[in-house]
Amino acid sequence: MNLLESLPTVIGIAAVAPALLVLWLVIAADERPGPPGLVWASFLLGAASISLLGYARALFAAIPGLTDNPTLAMVLHAVFGVAAPEEIVKIFVIIAVSTQRARTADPMDTVVYGAAAGLGFAAYENLVYLLQYPDMWRTLAVLRSVLTVPFHGALGIIAGAYIAITRSGRALGAHRRDGWAFIRTPMLIVLAPVTLHACFDLPLLTLQRHPEIVGMMRRVLEAAGVVVGFGTIALAARLVRRIGAHHAPHTEVSRERLSQLRGMWALLVAGGGAGFAGSAFLLTSIHHWFTNPARNVTMVLIPLGLASIAIGAVLLVLTTTAYILGRNRMRTAAPAQS
Repeated sequence: MNLLESLPTVIGIAAVAPALLVLWLVIAADERPGPPGLVWASFLLGAASISLLGYARALFAAIPGLTDNPTLAMVLHAVFGVAAPEEIVKIFVIIAVSTQRARTADPMDTVVYGAAAGLGFAAYENLVYLLQYPDMWRTLAVLRSVLTVPFHGALGIIAGAYIAITRSGRALGAHRRDGWAFIRTPMLIVLAPVTLHACFDLPLLTLQRHPEIVGMMRRVLEAAGVVVGFGTIALAARLVRRIGAHHAPHTEVSRERLSQLRGMWALLVAGGGAGFAGSAFLLTSIHHWFTNPARNVTMVLIPLGLASIAIGAVLLVLTTTAYILGRNRMRTAAPAQS
């Protein structure tokens, strides 16, 4: 193992990069991406929301013990011990951030905030898992980047989409023909992500608690988890298209401006990733300085970390400035065109 592979920096990048990539794909589907500060706040608060899991789990701690049936107890654990606490803290972040925008704001903004909160949660969880199993972090990084990270992002998108529909349902055509939507949609904010999360975890918990299951039954349970995971991602993509279609650009000028905004957001995401990588590189290099006798090599790595942080900061500042100026120019040009 070479020096770079021995540093947690590589693991950190492997943990966070998939989340940033999925976040960029969601932002790219938005015709009018919202304020960068709120998106990054959603991502960071989503990661920080893991610290609230202990309090959320305490609310449901007694429920799995209400039955002596081991199968029912496992189902209750999947719902109230895992899915409900995790999704509730993420929904709390999405609501807290989305209320900073007016009710008349673009509904896709709330969807993006949901994706950011879910992916921030997934990035931190991913980092914990990869550091917990350093001997197999490459395999875990690939598996989790393909399914688990997008799955958490999809759950955030679903919650954010139903929050957006609840806040501006008539603008999205949600309540025009279905009066029950006034009741059903708010309930789906919690029920949809919690149910999908529990269905995803239940086959995995079954295999974890019953390692004696082999053969066809084991493959069926593994396939069930995969189907639920990718089905959730497909549902999230459908909701993104449904909400985004109400604000799709119809002119060549609008499409060109959208392309420019997406390019700026690509640099914003790259800047955030470079800043994170540089911070992790710098911190792990300092750690090696104090723990590794070969300090001469570590001293070479510290300037690399500082340079990466500087590049990330410059990208973030420049692209944020260009993004704000570009949005202001578009807003002043829109009345003139109309």
